[in-house]
Amino acid sequence: MDAVEKVYRFYESWRGEKFVYGKSVSGKPLVGFFVGKHTYPVLLLQYAIHAREWITSLLALEHIKRGVSQGGAYILPLTNPDGALLSLCDPARTLWKANANGVDLNVNFPALWGTGVSNTFAPSSQNYVGARPLSEPETRALVRFTGKVRPSATVSYHTKGREIYWEFFQQGAALERDKRLASALADETGYTAKTIVGSAGGYKDWCIRALRIPAFTIEAGSDAFAHPIGEGALPALVRENIGVPERLGKELLPWKTK
Repeated sequence: MDAVEKVYRFYESWRGEKFVYGKSVSGKPLVGFFVGKHTYPVLLLQYAIHAREWITSLLALEHIKRGVSQGGAYILPLTNPDGALLSLCDPARTLWKANANGVDLNVNFPALWGTGVSNTFAPSSQNYVGARPLSEPETRALVRFTGKVRPSATVSYHTKGREIYWEFFQQGAALERDKRLASALADETGYTAKTIVGSAGGYKDWCIRALRIPAFTIEAGSDAFAHPIGEGALPALVRENIGVPERLGKELLPWKTK
């Protein structure tokens, strides 16, 4: 049973709060879960927006089972199911990152769209920005859902490198807040919080720019692993990241009225 099937079977068996928030290019349901309480802070965590990073969808299931004690969390374990299946099932496309249309979903958001240094402008296994911002059903669904639930902060799980990205041109108090939160997540995971240049159009970027909330990209797993990271690495990813939702929720508490 591959990771995509595991996610859908988990969804079918889960007795807690769950929902479908959209469909993929091929019509596969984009499934989500809610754990905790509908009180501040409410997080949104999304996983496997890059196809070859499907291992993060299994980390999501561990986060769902662990839950949170402070506030609540929406958990979207498989943002790109079509692409994940291509990576898992087609030997020629194990390193595929894009969706079924050849669009890299994490450069398809309206946040300085098309200005990233690695962006390309034709369908490809990676880096293609799409015909326009939000050209893809997966990114439109994620933006609609995020706008509907208005989370206190978001986390996007990727692989690999053991790094946390947190900055996208925010200033003043927001910059200081997000830097402190990133430092706390670095302490929790043992990863390095850092800024990057030349990247644009990502979900994190859109959350910071459009919603003005803290948003983080976590590159889980050591660079010693090769893409795509297999299930044998899952225990290490869980060990390093299982406490992230709980820690972020607690760290957000002092910022409620700021």
